[in-house]
Amino acid sequence: MNTIEIKGSKNKQALMLLAALAFVILGLFLAINPDKFVSALFRNTSLVRIVGVASIIFFGFCLVIFIKNFFTRNFNLIINEKGIIDNSSYVRKGMIFWNDIISIKSIDVMSTKFLIINVKDPDKYINSQNNVKKKILQRTFKTYGSPISISSNTLACNFDELEKVILKSYNDYKKVNI
Repeated sequence: MNTIEIKGSKNKQALMLLAALAFVILGLFLAINPDKFVSALFRNTSLVRIVGVASIIFFGFCLVIFIKNFFTRNFNLIINEKGIIDNSSYVRKGMIFWNDIISIKSIDVMSTKFLIINVKDPDKYINSQNNVKKKILQRTFKTYGSPISISSNTLACNFDELEKVILKSYNDYKKVNI
């Protein structure tokens, strides 16, 4: 089987980038002029300001990541005879070897589909990351039973195509790599 390379979708990434920018701008308005946004939901200016600052911090972080990903020219997902090279999200997990994979299942989380890749030694993948990424993978492991999840949100394919390609490759290569 040949190497399969799935690029990131510039359209999907641009939409995510614009959404993050919009939330940063909204956060700025909330933080600078909290008195204009006091309502039944947000009854005092301090709470409005806190929400604004939190929005700036969180979506500012997301914006930086989305800008970096937008200008990356690498393939976001590469599938070959050794395994899956996953660079499709902030937590770039690198090579996931076929012989490390126990099973693959799909899940729905708030209308977003993910492939959960169950591996023999989750700590191997968790400990290969820096502190922030390690915490994200630990949270993913605690929530889903595996540190590795792949979505098609930033890829130039839909989830069904992604799932079909990965499952077919896994079934083809697991026989070879045993």
